[in-house]
Amino acid sequence: MGRLALIFLLSLWVAPAFAHKPSDSYLALSLQRDHLTGQWDIALRDLDYAIGLDADGNGEITWGEVKAKHKEIAAYALARLAIAADSVACPIVVTGHLIDNHSDGAYAVLRFVADCPAVPQVLTVKYKLLFDLDPQHRGLLRLEERGRTHTGVFSPDHDTWQLEGHSVALGRQFLEYFGTGVWHIWTGFDHILFLCALLLPAVLEHRYRRWQAVATFRQAFFEVLGIVTAFTIAHSITLSLAVLGFIALPSRLIESTIAASVVVAALNNLYPLIERRLWIVAFVFGLVHGLGFANALTDLALPKPTLAVSLVSFNLGVEAGQLAIVATFLPLAYLVRRSWIYPRLVLGAGSLGIAAVASVWLIERSLNVSIFL
Repeated sequence: MGRLALIFLLSLWVAPAFAHKPSDSYLALSLQRDHLTGQWDIALRDLDYAIGLDADGNGEITWGEVKAKHKEIAAYALARLAIAADSVACPIVVTGHLIDNHSDGAYAVLRFVADCPAVPQVLTVKYKLLFDLDPQHRGLLRLEERGRTHTGVFSPDHDTWQLEGHSVALGRQFLEYFGTGVWHIWTGFDHILFLCALLLPAVLEHRYRRWQAVATFRQAFFEVLGIVTAFTIAHSITLSLAVLGFIALPSRLIESTIAASVVVAALNNLYPLIERRLWIVAFVFGLVHGLGFANALTDLALPKPTLAVSLVSFNLGVEAGQLAIVATFLPLAYLVRRSWIYPRLVLGAGSLGIAAVASVWLIERSLNVSIFL
């Protein structure tokens, strides 16, 4: 148990490097007969990691530094993207370089065209950007043809996407965004730590100024059920509203508030102000976490017909990933709840570690500084 606790605390220490939105790129294609136009948005931080953009090493990437690397950016990216019509390559030619801002920072924009030898019956897109450096990276595809929009998600295990007979199975789109939702919750350490901070005391109750083990599994189960349900309802509301365009808040404000929510939830375990009805905390802060989940879909700018499927499947994926975490945590926590180790080490030291890490995130996000490179 001591070794597991040490590993847990060490993982918290390195978590700041992965606390922000996971690495994505956005590939938009438009097909008109045998001619493709494309735009590829790649995060400057990812390109800096891959090929080095920050020439003076001051931690800030300027337009001049990006411009000086245009040829290297194009060569690096296009070596990892292939488009084919009926298994025959469609040569890609870069037509322009731009910079654009997404919810999580600045992106290099690569514009290009690709001419296929004939109108494709089967269009194949093969994507390998950053997979060798960051297995968590995902490429989000939007392709328009004949007034229809198709979407896809590239990952190391699914690096090839095909449009066959001008259609893509709806079930495939559902599964891809379901998997993306699971991936986002499992790689969103701030969301995970917020849930953990709320779940840690679920197998205990605060009586006589100290934490004591709950008497039955039923009591712990319904406490967790209330927390998870409230969090799910709350983030589903704001996720939907944000993706549909009804809510638009600055990413920096959202991410800072998410970090603050983790701090509050963890400190409440150490100095309990809210001893019961933690579902209220889960609901209030869950509204903000939903805005964080929305970033991946809002940046993709999907049309409403496609958005409906993507939104539902993405949200269900988030819930599935969340339930997997809860299903793993609750039985183990219940089994060791009576041990002195749980209230002192798991709850006490764990909450202290969570609060410390989230405090670093809060400083980084609110002041726009980087404490851990």
